[in-house]
Amino acid sequence: MRKTNLWFLALVAAMGGFLFGYDTAVVSGAEQQIQQAFSLSPSLHGWVMSSALWGTVLGALFGGRITDRFGRKPTLSVIGILYLVSALWSALATGPATLIAARFIGGLAVGCSSTAAPVYIAEISPAEKRGLMTAIFQLDVVLGMCASQLVNLLIGTEGGPDMWRWMLGAEAVPALLFAVLCPFLIESPRWLAERDALRAGASPSRAVFFCKANLKPILLAISVAFFNQLSGINAVMYFMKRIYMMAGFSDQTALSLVALTGVFNAIGTIIGMNLIDRLGRKTLLIIGGIGYVVSLLACTIAFHAGAGVVATAGVILFIISHAVGQGAVIWVIMAEIFPTAVRAQGQSLGAFTHWVLSAFITLVFPIAAAKFLPEVIFGFFLVMMVLHLLWAIFLVPETKGRQLEEMSNIWKR
Repeated sequence: MRKTNLWFLALVAAMGGFLFGYDTAVVSGAEQQIQQAFSLSPSLHGWVMSSALWGTVLGALFGGRITDRFGRKPTLSVIGILYLVSALWSALATGPATLIAARFIGGLAVGCSSTAAPVYIAEISPAEKRGLMTAIFQLDVVLGMCASQLVNLLIGTEGGPDMWRWMLGAEAVPALLFAVLCPFLIESPRWLAERDALRAGASPSRAVFFCKANLKPILLAISVAFFNQLSGINAVMYFMKRIYMMAGFSDQTALSLVALTGVFNAIGTIIGMNLIDRLGRKTLLIIGGIGYVVSLLACTIAFHAGAGVVATAGVILFIISHAVGQGAVIWVIMAEIFPTAVRAQGQSLGAFTHWVLSAFITLVFPIAAAKFLPEVIFGFFLVMMVLHLLWAIFLVPETKGRQLEEMSNIWKR
């Protein structure tokens, strides 16, 4: 395939990441209006907020098998349709039940796209560019977040009780574009080769996922997803506006800060993308881990001291640290460490772990925010990120520059 074609295919597939980012971040500007519109209790509010994430759990759980069974291209096409249905139904929701159902469908799309898109991009990419090209998915996640935050800011300035409907419904525009472009993708050559080999009976045993040979990549996929979410990143992204208001800022100023933070998130992601094939995955996890510890320590102290400006700076540094480290690495490393026959299942397991923790944290955050001071919550995330830094230093192998077919050699060291 020509280089231009590769980039086109990667960019189209990565649009699933753009919609992933928009869908997960848009509610940060709409959640308070939704709570007021339906008079939600804290627990019901938590269910509404986490409904999309429970959809991602299911989507991630079965996304690998669907991607392996039907192929990467058809799976991505269906994902685009699910995003479109979710956006339109969310905008027209008549109550908490219909909104939960609509957001759940969007979550299914997010969970499946976090499996299918990185695997597809990794499989069509040359080894020396695989980190950069697969990280386009994460860049699109961040750009989707930025787009949702900009839309929230523009719509939020207009006011009105139904502005949350426009915030959620605006996702239909990129979802329609993604659904239209997916048929122009070609199927992954590696998936086609694996399918043909299995049909010929040449290597039926390679389809076994839970076996001793896959134990170490399975543990790595689970642990990278575990620490990604125990950083508190999705809690911060989902409730960022509320966190800035906890720091003492007004409603409108908080919305502006959310949009500004999105810009820093994009900058950090671009930096991580450009370093991931130079410095390697392990090095970026260590750099990001140090940033996690410093920023969360600053947030913990600042919220305790009532220093809103310092707390805001800490949140922004936290977002940048995540973007450079875990944000740039997670989808790349999970997509490259497994054999082709079980790569989508491995990505699915990692994504499943990621979204289970994300859903749980998002569900309990409104309750925790009502019971505990911000410094207690950030202090918990700080402890987790100290453990993350030790894990990155001592237990993570380096995977940069290796052909996917040679990846098993890293476990022999």
